[in-house]
Amino acid sequence: MKTKPSLVDLDEFDRRILAILGQNGRITFTELAQQVGLSKTPCQQRVKRMQESGLIVGFRAIVDPAKVGLDHVAFTEVKLSDTREEALREFNAAVRRLPEVEECHMIASSFDYLLKVRTADIRRYRIVLGEKISTLPHVASTSTFVAMETICEAAR
Repeated sequence: MKTKPSLVDLDEFDRRILAILGQNGRITFTELAQQVGLSKTPCQQRVKRMQESGLIVGFRAIVDPAKVGLDHVAFTEVKLSDTREEALREFNAAVRRLPEVEECHMIASSFDYLLKVRTADIRRYRIVLGEKISTLPHVASTSTFVAMETICEAAR
């Protein structure tokens, strides 16, 4: 099991830097420093410190899924036949290898995991469910909920 990460001590400048970078990861250090109220070098040092501490884990492009033909979203409940640690590790390792699984959460409920699965359409989802998700280690059963519309997402 993962241990709880240690908290990083942040001041108001750090919090403002994180908020701005969260909205625009491509901002220049000069612009970032101006918006935060620091000079460029201390601003760069703070960002570097937050990267080295693991607080900032990376920067990425956020792609519009519809424009690349992946606007079908399904949420899949997965119940395992075995929930001992070794079985959980095997499932976790295998589900990470599925590119269609955008998110995977262990859930405290009548099922064990909730997956967010993104595919081109319902036909492709059915194939992913039948040939990939259902064949993951220790999967006993699944249940699917199809999203009709996405109202908001964290990455947007």
